[in-house]
Amino acid sequence: MRNIVYFDLETRLSAAQVGGWHETAKMGMSVGVTYSTKDAAYHIYTQERVEELIAELRAADLVVGYNHLGFDYGVLQAFTLWDMAGGTVNCDICTELSAKLGHRLKLDSVAKVTLGGCSKTAEGTDALRWWAEYEQSRDPEKLLLIARYCCFDVKVTMEVYKFGAANGYVLYENKKGEVEKIPVDWAL
Repeated sequence: MRNIVYFDLETRLSAAQVGGWHETAKMGMSVGVTYSTKDAAYHIYTQERVEELIAELRAADLVVGYNHLGFDYGVLQAFTLWDMAGGTVNCDICTELSAKLGHRLKLDSVAKVTLGGCSKTAEGTDALRWWAEYEQSRDPEKLLLIARYCCFDVKVTMEVYKFGAANGYVLYENKKGEVEKIPVDWAL
């Protein structure tokens, strides 16, 4: 059986705090989450366990994420000399859809119509706030909030990918509010 690893992470610092989006390697990781088809389980990593996360991604037959090539791997690159993007087989849903449409879509705008109303539970800015609160209080509940949010994003990413693999398309709502199909060629 092919080991597909669905992946997302949240950062400790925002782009504004590190000097812009080109400085992702300076953002740090608060929480990273994977779902592996090998063991049908979610795995939650803090920055202190980032080497284990990188090892899981390296061992995957396919890594599926949403803008993980453009963002998440840039964050992880600070923790390894190994080429994250070049050394893994990837399906970056955001990158693929953007190439077909000529503009970027948010995960939420794809998930809401593709999955029938399913949407994100929070925003990245909430995760940054929870991290700042965790740093002040060391309250583990703040880390759990980030982990739950990140797990749900991984689940949504996985369900969008599975839908696309099963049906050969995903849906999105265009600027006029109309639902359109985007053909995809994904496999489970």
